[in-house]
Amino acid sequence: MGKYEFTGETKDVHGTRFRQIKALKDFRHVKKGDIGGWLESESNLKQSGNAQVYGNARVSGNAQVYGNAQVYGDAQVYGDARVSCNAQVYGNARVSGNALVYGDAWVSCDARVSGNAQVYGNARVSGFI
Repeated sequence: MGKYEFTGETKDVHGTRFRQIKALKDFRHVKKGDIGGWLESESNLKQSGNAQVYGNARVSGNAQVYGNAQVYGDAQVYGDARVSCNAQVYGNARVSGNALVYGDAWVSCDARVSGNAQVYGNARVSGFI
């Protein structure tokens, strides 16, 4: 059994259909039955590991969230971006293109990480538009 399933709730944003997730078991700070964030497809969030997408966060395209990563708030991860290890993307942050966020890195507030950028280690990227 995986760690989440789709709830049946959908929303369309700029031509992309997102589906909301719900936890099927307890892991990390998530409890069975907790409502999570929004994915375009199951491939956006690995069923293994403790990674989670919650709040109003959205993950789409070929983007992937895995390991122990967290994407939450109003954050968006899209394109071919990857968020892994213990990384966190939150607030109104955007990670896109071929960008990688991993290790113990945080991307927050209105920060944008895109293209072939890599944020890793204990890096903190934040900003306001």
